[in-house]
Amino acid sequence: MKTPNGYDLGEAVQYHYGKFPPVIGDYARIVKPLTRATAALARYDQMLKSLHNNDILLAPLRSQEAVISSRMEGTVSTLDEVLRIEAEFDEAADEAHGNARSEAVEVYLYSRAMALAQKSIQEGAPISNWLIRSAHRVLLGFGRGAHQSPGEFKTEQNYLADRLHRQILFVPISPEFLNDGMEALFRYMADDDQEILIRTALAHLEFEALHPFKDGNGRIGRMLIPLMLWKAGTISEPYFYVSDYFERNKDEYIDRMRAASASGAWDDWVLFFLSALEAQARQNLETAEKIASLYEEMKERFRDILYSKWTISALDFIFTRPVFRNSSFTSRSGIPGPTAHKFTRSLVDAGLLRTLEAASGRRPALYAFEPLLELVRS
Repeated sequence: MKTPNGYDLGEAVQYHYGKFPPVIGDYARIVKPLTRATAALARYDQMLKSLHNNDILLAPLRSQEAVISSRMEGTVSTLDEVLRIEAEFDEAADEAHGNARSEAVEVYLYSRAMALAQKSIQEGAPISNWLIRSAHRVLLGFGRGAHQSPGEFKTEQNYLADRLHRQILFVPISPEFLNDGMEALFRYMADDDQEILIRTALAHLEFEALHPFKDGNGRIGRMLIPLMLWKAGTISEPYFYVSDYFERNKDEYIDRMRAASASGAWDDWVLFFLSALEAQARQNLETAEKIASLYEEMKERFRDILYSKWTISALDFIFTRPVFRNSSFTSRSGIPGPTAHKFTRSLVDAGLLRTLEAASGRRPALYAFEPLLELVRS
């Protein structure tokens, strides 16, 4: 097999032709980890259900997931950068693209791709070729990815490589077998007779092994995890973010997936994945509880500072967009313009909003809600 740019193929693992879906060999090893992961997810989901509006409270976590998942693929940005792009996008999409680093825009597009997939599933679409290609088209719609055939499956062999040591780690399925592989994957994902956490574990590995796109496979593959859990009813909303665990254990993440193809160690991969779900569910629960507590604390602070019937509207807007232009606040919060302007001045004076950019000419001021950003960054 011809290697790209002289990379060493000696340690490469080949795709596991004809071996998906595998038969789990030792359920006795899996029962307890499966029970623990299921219980941890249930506790997290109960927390989601108790939130008065989880879409508002967990919006910054979706942006943080985009940052971490993208960083695993070498696209480095920060939460603050991504939220700033979201604020600019509220003003004008072209300006948002033009003033930001391309890497930060790519991370921002992860959130938009996830939102598109979520909306499609809400409208009844199955998890399918169409769904992931649509999400991929958004994900790679700008910057470097725009030259990597957005929304189109690969037509040439691709590889997973250790660029530092110039070694090929994994050779995904060949393009001529990809359509059959994708059909088998989606049949398996839709098989309700298979336990959902194990099904999600194996589907995630298989998607990464198929590596159907020229670029963006890891990010799309990690998107599929909450979408599968949500569609199956395991979580009530698709707000479960696991990339942080995978990044902190990246070497094991890669090694376990390679071992499944190399030696049939599918059970070991499932155990790793269940540990990831359990640990991340605990961490996500802790973070969600802190955000909910902050919301309740800020509700009282905002009432004392603003003393208005629009207090909750202001609070909800700022939790959803912790970095925002003043013009968006006045036009999108539903608060009358003069009142909204007064609110931002009062919140800045109280130290709850930080001015990132002062108003200049026709360009409105840019603010950051530091209490929430400090919590999510940590």
